[in-house]
Amino acid sequence: MSDSVIQLKRVSVRFGPQAVLRDISLDIGRHQTLCIIGESGCGKTVTLKLIVGLLRATAGDVLFENASLNSLSEKQLTAMRLRVGFLFQQAALFDSLNVFDNVAFGLRAKGGVSDADIAAKVRERILEVGLPASVEAKMPAELSGGMRKRVGLARALALDPDMMLYDEPTTRLHPIMTDVINELILQTRSRRPVTSVIVTHELRTVHK
Repeated sequence: MSDSVIQLKRVSVRFGPQAVLRDISLDIGRHQTLCIIGESGCGKTVTLKLIVGLLRATAGDVLFENASLNSLSEKQLTAMRLRVGFLFQQAALFDSLNVFDNVAFGLRAKGGVSDADIAAKVRERILEVGLPASVEAKMPAELSGGMRKRVGLARALALDPDMMLYDEPTTRLHPIMTDVINELILQTRSRRPVTSVIVTHELRTVHK
């Protein structure tokens, strides 16, 4: 059996007449860190969405741990996604929820976790991304762009994922905050055995 976590086998994606990906093959090994680089609009985010089954390929196949995503039931897809942390390009926090509830969201959706354990995990992850505990009560609108990114990362890490997907993690951040986020990505990899895929067009992030 292959030790690949993700395989793309001759994958193509079209939206109407527009070809976004053409005949892409990719093999991501367990605990590997992979950067996908390219200009805006070249299909990087589409590739991430294929990996977690949020989009289906027009042609070809996507495998997670040797199982074709096309063969998985919705229940199996959900179970797979709970093993994947996704830091969205704009952090994608829920505007109507405070920081605590944003970070706790996945744990509550997963179920089987006590309120006390959720509170402890949320506090741990918030501190892990370098934010003070006092931020828990704040709303997303009260946060800077860099803080929102860190809250998004804390939310992704709350489920202790086996795989982390980062969609343009440093876009629109100033250089100091860019370095902070890049360091957090490195720390995440060093603290837990995680497979990482980072989509970016910033070479500074790639080199880091």
